[in-house]
Amino acid sequence: MKILILNGPNLNLLGIREKNIYGETSFEEYLSGLRDFYTMVEIDYYQSNVEGELINKIHEVGFSYDGIILNAGAYTHTSIAIADAISAIPCPVIEVHISNTAKREAFRHVSFLTPVCRGVIAGFGLKSYELALQAFM
Repeated sequence: MKILILNGPNLNLLGIREKNIYGETSFEEYLSGLRDFYTMVEIDYYQSNVEGELINKIHEVGFSYDGIILNAGAYTHTSIAIADAISAIPCPVIEVHISNTAKREAFRHVSFLTPVCRGVIAGFGLKSYELALQAFM
């Protein structure tokens, strides 16, 4: 099984930014443990702060991978282009969020991605990624 974890803007700062919301672990540290535990799955990772680069990556893997775990960050609430990219590929996508977006600012309550994703996992910290991985398995 081949899965891509795709992180959007500002998620490169995990472990440093807003620790009360996002925790103290960098994504690279978390990913290392995930790969060590789920050795039967090939887990690729890509992060970008640029919307077009995220879309390019979705196009690149969306016809050959078994799944994409996507945390689009703030683009979740703004990007019709990312939603269109998801709609254009056969690969299933699970939307994840580290925080419970429904308990945060009102603008975070709307997702343009949810209607085109297989499902949404939010509010379980970094564990949200593992839950999405388990859903694919």
